[in-house]
Amino acid sequence: MIMKKITIGIDGMMCGMCEAHINDAIRSAFPQIKKVSADRKKKQAVVLSEEELNEDALKEAVEDTGYTFLSVSSEEYKKKGLFGF
Repeated sequence: MIMKKITIGIDGMMCGMCEAHINDAIRSAFPQIKKVSADRKKKQAVVLSEEELNEDALKEAVEDTGYTFLSVSSEEYKKKGLFGF
């Protein structure tokens, strides 16, 4: 199974509650995702999913929370083993 790592650029997150708000919004919009992790310092959220996510729906999920959607990129995600091999 090939996983996708989707990185979403987001502006406007100021605190941990903002990160939680983004995480919840993305999880609600895409219940099939495996993991989501927002980072206010990096101004991004990283999503792991087995399938591509609709870019317009991602943008809508972010902007409906009041934050600014900046960008999205996707790459193949390779899970590292116990010792990074």
